[in-house]
Amino acid sequence: MALEVYWYDFICFAIVGVAVIGSLYVLWRREGTGRGEEKSMYESLLVTGPDSKGSAGLLPRGHVSPNRLWTSCWSGLHPGWLLGIRLISFCVLAGFLGWDVAEYDGTVFIYYTEWTFSLVMLYFAIGTVVSAHGCWLYYSGRPGFENGDRVDASREDIEQSRSISRGKQCYGVIKLQSHYYQEEVLQRATFWGYLMQTAYQTCAGAVILTDIVFWLIIVPFLPNVHLQLNLLMGCMHVLNAAFLLLDTAVNSLTFPWFRLAYFVLWSSAYVIFQWVIHACGLSWWPYPFLVLSTPWAPLWYFVLAVAHIPCYGLYALVIKAKNSLFSKWFPTSYLRSY
Repeated sequence: MALEVYWYDFICFAIVGVAVIGSLYVLWRREGTGRGEEKSMYESLLVTGPDSKGSAGLLPRGHVSPNRLWTSCWSGLHPGWLLGIRLISFCVLAGFLGWDVAEYDGTVFIYYTEWTFSLVMLYFAIGTVVSAHGCWLYYSGRPGFENGDRVDASREDIEQSRSISRGKQCYGVIKLQSHYYQEEVLQRATFWGYLMQTAYQTCAGAVILTDIVFWLIIVPFLPNVHLQLNLLMGCMHVLNAAFLLLDTAVNSLTFPWFRLAYFVLWSSAYVIFQWVIHACGLSWWPYPFLVLSTPWAPLWYFVLAVAHIPCYGLYALVIKAKNSLFSKWFPTSYLRSY
C-alpha cells in the first residue's frame, strides 16, 4: 500500500468531506423542488409535471426553457451557427485529446487537465446533439419555432401570471402550454438539458482552475514530463477556454451561482480518485500540492478548496459582463440570458 496516512491527513480528508457534504446540501436546497418562497424565474431544468388542472405550480429553482439549450442570445441568428460552433469545437478538442493519448498513452487521464478537457468535450458533444435536434424543430415548422428567434421562457414554454398574496411578495404561477407536442419536447429536454447545463457550469469553473494552475504555477515552478510547456500542452490549455468562451458569447444559457456545487463535487471526485489509486499502489503524485505525506498538505488542500470560489466567480463575471455590455452595445439584437 503506497498511501501512508499521517494524523494531519485526516484534516485533508475532513476538508474534502465537508466540501462534498456542503455541495450536496446546496444542491438539495437549490436544485430540488421549488418551495414557493422566491419568485418563479430560476435557472433549473428540473421541471415539475402538470397537475390535473394543467398547472405545474411553482417551477423548481433555476428553470430554463429547453429552447435556451440550442437558441442564441442574438436575435435572428440561425441556430445552425451554434450547432456549427459546438460541432467544430468538439471535433478539434477530440483531435487534441487523441494526440495527447497517442503521445503519452492512456495514463494521461491521471491528470486533472485531461479530466477537465474531457468534460468540455462532453458538453460540446451533448450541445451538438441538442442543437441538431433544435435545428430539426426549427425546420419542421413546429409551433413556436417558425420565426427562428428565441422566445423567452416565460412566453414560449410557459404562460406566467402573477398572484398577490396578502402581505407577501408576488409569486409566479406557472402553467404549461396545453398542446401535447410542447409537453413532449419539455420532458425530453429535461434530462439532456439538465446534464448539458450542469456540464457547462462545471467545466466553466474547472477550465479556469486548470488554466490558472497550469500557466501561473506549473509552467514557471513545477514542470514535469507531461505538464511542460510545448505545443500540445499549450494548445490544450488555451483551446479549452477559447471554445467555451466562444460558445458563451453565442448561447443563451444561464449561470446561477448555486451550481458552483457541481464544480466542487467534480474536483472532489478527482481528489478521491487520486486517494484510491494511491491506496492501490501508485507511488507518485501528478500534482505536488495533492501529496499527503507533507505536513503542509492541509494548507494546500484548504487553499485549493477556497480557490474554487474565485475561479467560478471569474466565469460568472464573464457572463455578467456579457449581459451588461452586449445589451448596451446591441440593444436591439441582444437578448439577455438571466
